[in-house]
Amino acid sequence: MAFRTPRLSTRLTLEAPQRIADGGGGWQIVWNALGTVWAELRASSAHERVSGVREISRITHRITIRSAAMGSDRRPVAEQRFRRGGRIFAIRGVSEADDRGAYLTCWVEEGPFA
Repeated sequence: MAFRTPRLSTRLTLEAPQRIADGGGGWQIVWNALGTVWAELRASSAHERVSGVREISRITHRITIRSAAMGSDRRPVAEQRFRRGGRIFAIRGVSEADDRGAYLTCWVEEGPFA
């Protein structure tokens, strides 16, 4: 299958987790914005499951962005996330989208997350 140039029309904020002390001997996670990227957002799959008495929906997406150098704050990694307003997309994996390495595909799962 030939590579199709993505339509980068969705603006997302890339965020990284940071553990900080909570003042009581524990810690909490806060999310720091690393910057914004233009992306193509495409739904991949959806499934529902029951957790206790509640149904939980999970939707996975492929997010395609321009590539960035390894180690750069602009290059996403698993355990980071994208945010678009109130929508959260947890990054589960990142791979090269094309042979030239011009784009990255981020495999994400949309929240909410408990």
